[in-house]
Amino acid sequence: MSFLTMEPSNQTFKALMSNGVKYYVPRFQRDYSWDQEQWEDLWEDIKNLEEEEHYMGYIVLQRDEEDKNKFSIIDGQQRLITLSLLVLSAMNKIQNLIDNDQDAENNKIRLNEMRRGFIGTLSPATLIPYNKLILNRNNDAKFKKLTEDLQSLISRNLTKTNKLMSNCFKFFCTKITHDSGVNIVNFIEQITDSMLFTNIIVNDNLNAYKVFETLNARGVQLSTPDLLKNYLFSQVVANNQAIDSNELDAMDEKWSVIISELGEENFTDFVRYYHNAHYPLVTKKKLFSSIRSNIQQTQVAQSYLKSLSQYANIYAALNNPEDDLWNNSEYFKVKPYLKAFKLFNIKQPFLLLLTAYDKFSADEFVKLAEYLYILSIRYNVIAHYSAKEQEKAYNILAMKISSQELTRASHIKNQPEFKNLYLNDQAFQTIFKYHAMPSRQSNKKICFLLTEIENKLAKSNTDYSNWTLEHIAPYHITEEWAEYYEGQYQQDIDRMGNIILLTPSDNKECGAQLFDKKKVIYRQSNVELAKKISTYDQWNSETLERHQDWLAQQATNTWRINYE
Repeated sequence: MSFLTMEPSNQTFKALMSNGVKYYVPRFQRDYSWDQEQWEDLWEDIKNLEEEEHYMGYIVLQRDEEDKNKFSIIDGQQRLITLSLLVLSAMNKIQNLIDNDQDAENNKIRLNEMRRGFIGTLSPATLIPYNKLILNRNNDAKFKKLTEDLQSLISRNLTKTNKLMSNCFKFFCTKITHDSGVNIVNFIEQITDSMLFTNIIVNDNLNAYKVFETLNARGVQLSTPDLLKNYLFSQVVANNQAIDSNELDAMDEKWSVIISELGEENFTDFVRYYHNAHYPLVTKKKLFSSIRSNIQQTQVAQSYLKSLSQYANIYAALNNPEDDLWNNSEYFKVKPYLKAFKLFNIKQPFLLLLTAYDKFSADEFVKLAEYLYILSIRYNVIAHYSAKEQEKAYNILAMKISSQELTRASHIKNQPEFKNLYLNDQAFQTIFKYHAMPSRQSNKKICFLLTEIENKLAKSNTDYSNWTLEHIAPYHITEEWAEYYEGQYQQDIDRMGNIILLTPSDNKECGAQLFDKKKVIYRQSNVELAKKISTYDQWNSETLERHQDWLAQQATNTWRINYE
């Protein structure tokens, strides 16, 4: 990691806030957002401090080129602010002791030392705070007010983020119950000497992004929304000094809507899918490098921000089949395909669907979803082929949709990139014939697949949740079945051909009965798959092979794109 100014080091919160350093939350970094759940988690950690140190994770800082004691916080602001609010709450307790004339002179000294050690200084003349931690444009004024007054903020007209800061302060005020200045100081000293961060310092903005990408690639999840927001907003104002506070507030509001719409976990996936619809394919690791390379002008950044805002609700809806967006009669038929994607955790089609939503008619959009669903069953679910190759193909197709080179679902299915992913009938049938899924872990998925085949056979539209799975040769074998069944029982138990759909009552009646008695129940059921099983004279490995072959033919008919 040659882009670091120094090797990563471990520092306690107390050490981080000492030696005249100042930390700046970049102007467009996300607002303070921790809420009660995170405060309570931190307080539990504090109560359970049995070891000398408690690890708080990475903090990534960028050193100022001119002032070596000044750092921008690339990642870690939520933790630094919360711990500072904890200290301020302790200072509030000491101030109360002073106001009540309890060891007032000594407590004044303690209060001043605590401020100087963790918070900053107050101007002797104006009492204006000069803090070590300077927050973003939406938080800093109210944070200064907290550090100046050591009282919770008046709630009238407070923004959501500043209410969170004030409520955090009040939360810790209720938790700190020490009754003397000495005990309060000792309590804070113990905590701040125990909260340990891995401190990474980088030397410029580009390297901050490299650190971000490197740590995320290693599984260390930094604040993706913070990083992207800071970069894009900075690009918007870089050559646009005329932009005013109202415009910035409007941009902030749109950004907050995106985060609340998607949640942080889905945010990076959304940005990557949107980005890959317009630029050559990038992985999560390379996403921000690509954004930096392609988004370097004010107008481009503004357009990018606007598009993210427009497409966020579409991406959120793709993840939620019951979203209101699909209740429109024109889009209602897309729901089954989205439910299937969700069940099998398949997100690759979202790239094309996100891109096509406002460029295809509703009918063409639904048809595209159907084609992608069929391909996904063949390619992802049954064949388990490479998602990497699939993403490459979808990236090419998405860019063609963006440029409006492709305007219909049939255009997509006939593109060579799509056709190369679509398994031909013979290949799919062969793979399906030998397909098995562990039924205890994949109950819903097996039920879904068999229901789709059943619906095709019965020309019905039954939801898979109406059925239960019945193992013909029972999952928990009895001595009678072990004697009856001829073949490798353990290898056959989770073959798709050994499982059928039944109503719960019929399934219960079958239990572990032998095949001759089960056949009667199958024959009398309303399930085509069960009726097929009832036509066999006996049930063993040889019969299973014949039935699996038949079932593979039905699967091929169920998930087929017509290329005639």
